[in-house]
Amino acid sequence: MSWGTELWDQFDNLEKHTQWGIDILEKYIKFVKERTDIELSYAKQLRNLSKKYQPKKNSKEEEEYKYTACKAFLSTLNEMNDYAGQHEVISENMTSQITVDLMRYVQELKQERKSNFHDGRKAQQHIETCWKQLESSKRRFERDCKEADRAQQYFEKMDADINVTKADVEKARQQAQLRHQMAEDSKADYSSILQRFNQEQWEYYHTHIPNIFQKIQEMEERRIVRIGESMKTYAEVDRQVIPIIGKCLDGIVKAAESIDQKNDSQLVVEAYKSGFEPPGDIEFEDYTQPMKRTVSENSLSSSKEGKSELRFGGKSRGKLWPFIKKNKSPKQQKEPLSHRFNEFMTSKPKIHCFRSLKRGGATPEDFSNLPPEQRRKKLQQKVDDLNKEIQKETDQRDAITKMKDVYLKNPQMGDPTSLDHKLAEVTQNIERLRLETQKFEAWLAEVEGRLPARSEQARRQSGMYDGQTHQTVTNCAQDRESPDGSYTEEQSQESELKVLATDFDDEFDDEEPLPAIGTCKALYTFEGQNEGTISVVEGEMLSVIEEDKGDGWTRIRRNEDEEGYVPTSYVEVYLDKNAKGAKTYI
Repeated sequence: MSWGTELWDQFDNLEKHTQWGIDILEKYIKFVKERTDIELSYAKQLRNLSKKYQPKKNSKEEEEYKYTACKAFLSTLNEMNDYAGQHEVISENMTSQITVDLMRYVQELKQERKSNFHDGRKAQQHIETCWKQLESSKRRFERDCKEADRAQQYFEKMDADINVTKADVEKARQQAQLRHQMAEDSKADYSSILQRFNQEQWEYYHTHIPNIFQKIQEMEERRIVRIGESMKTYAEVDRQVIPIIGKCLDGIVKAAESIDQKNDSQLVVEAYKSGFEPPGDIEFEDYTQPMKRTVSENSLSSSKEGKSELRFGGKSRGKLWPFIKKNKSPKQQKEPLSHRFNEFMTSKPKIHCFRSLKRGGATPEDFSNLPPEQRRKKLQQKVDDLNKEIQKETDQRDAITKMKDVYLKNPQMGDPTSLDHKLAEVTQNIERLRLETQKFEAWLAEVEGRLPARSEQARRQSGMYDGQTHQTVTNCAQDRESPDGSYTEEQSQESELKVLATDFDDEFDDEEPLPAIGTCKALYTFEGQNEGTISVVEGEMLSVIEEDKGDGWTRIRRNEDEEGYVPTSYVEVYLDKNAKGAKTYI
């Protein structure tokens, strides 16, 4: 099958068909290009999705990823990121192996098609020119033959007329002969051109056109083969990344299989275990025997008998739960502590220090506000961090020392004395960090029970509670060394019961707005993110309503209805000496 022999008279249709083939190829290129754009867009969206759900650094989210389920989720996000990378590879390979290659091929194809059809038109023009020459010679031969017939008839007429002179007859005869000769010449010329045209026409339909159409046919078949190969490449590009995508999916499955619910449960225990013992048994109170009621309207008695009635039985030194806030009414009288044990046992934990509740951000340096187990972990972490800093400073000191030795041996490289200040500074930092480490290690040893004696701070704290049995919540607000939730000593347990049995709620529920005792200027910007604190902007002027009680916080007010606590070091305080409650500092 050959287009040259089968389609010898379909030049125009072949021209349209080949143009359609190029259009199809360009359409396929456009399709692949749009597919690559989709792959890139999909990969970008997958990466953004993976990034969106990645835990933020130095945030609470990052701490949550210690659980195996969260680790598996993080692995899934990482695998999805790699999965997105494979779609980028698909886009790149399709662009380089299909789109770019086919676009170059289309340009070559258009040029080849143009050349072939140019040759075909040239052959058409040549045969048309030969046909015109043949027609011209044919018309001339026909005209000369007619002229020769007329000249012959005229001669015969003149020869038959007796009245015509002999000279006229001779002239007519010569004219007839001339016309006959011209007719013969035209005939010969026409015959020659006809033979040449037939030869050209044969070559045109049997040689030139078949050759040209054969080239066009081969060009079109190459186009078809090329688009088929491109489709195979299209599939192969996808198939090449399937193993890697499979590994990504296998990684997700492996991460899912690594989830250990028991391990996560243990991590919850480690994260929230307080270290306290459950409350012991409550002694039976025999109401058949006379009891000494020592509870007054305002405070609890500090007598030994009162203590023995309130103390739990046995050797229990576990954590005590604070009382729930009582329901107040104008006529309700305060009940003895023993009448409220049922309420105590069913109550929700309540922070015993209202001042620290309001501030929210005043965390003691020794983490004494935390339960024992959590405090031990925090102290251990602090010790580890300090040891890392010491190692870092030690390495820096060693490097400076080596550099100083090099300078001493080679003075042209630098002045050794220029490093003395830096070396002294690093040495001072190491000493400071070591003192900090020793301090935290002492606290850690106390928590872990390696030190049998209690700290001086704890003894002072316990003595204060024993000496002030009728202490109110105002004293608790001034006590910086007794943070929320620290129920580790029996002395503080008794004091806790005494404080909560007083008129705790009445004092703060009916609290009147405090008058301003001075003004202050914010030296730095402070973001009050904890409950009870207030945000200030550098340079802002505010009213002081309660000065620092020794715990590093000052209570301020903005306008009439917005108040809270800020670090004392963040503000410059100007107290009004005439204001009530203001102190004079020397």
